[in-house]
Amino acid sequence: MSSFHQITYQIIIGTKTRERTITEDHSEELYKYIWGIIKGKKCHLYRINGVEDHIHIVSDLHPSISLADFVKAIKVASSLWIKESGKFPRFKGWQDGYGAFTYSVNDRNSLIEYVKNQKEHHRKETFIDEYKRILKEQNIEFDEKYLL
Repeated sequence: MSSFHQITYQIIIGTKTRERTITEDHSEELYKYIWGIIKGKKCHLYRINGVEDHIHIVSDLHPSISLADFVKAIKVASSLWIKESGKFPRFKGWQDGYGAFTYSVNDRNSLIEYVKNQKEHHRKETFIDEYKRILKEQNIEFDEKYLL
């Protein structure tokens, strides 16, 4: 029997200490680079976007790779590219952790639209408020001291 899967993830990765280091002038290049990493892992990117202090990735996950390995590959390779390219000179790295949340296929289009509109969205809500809201929506208990 073949392997079948259908899991949509929203992955959120913040910059180290949430510094605003991902400037808009080169962010599309970064997103294209990350898209290449995702394709190389046999995963499908539905949408990537972000603002200066974090990115959102909407993707499926190929059954051959674990979530932790997937995120690690994105963070390690993109960090190297960022540092070698010199396009984000203030970038110090990604935060140690990440958020990964699953969504129904029925919610995929609204999630894609949400991520597509990140810049507009963050005029009204900070990253930390957004992150806390998503954690609550996903019924994930958390201690705020670990969100810093």
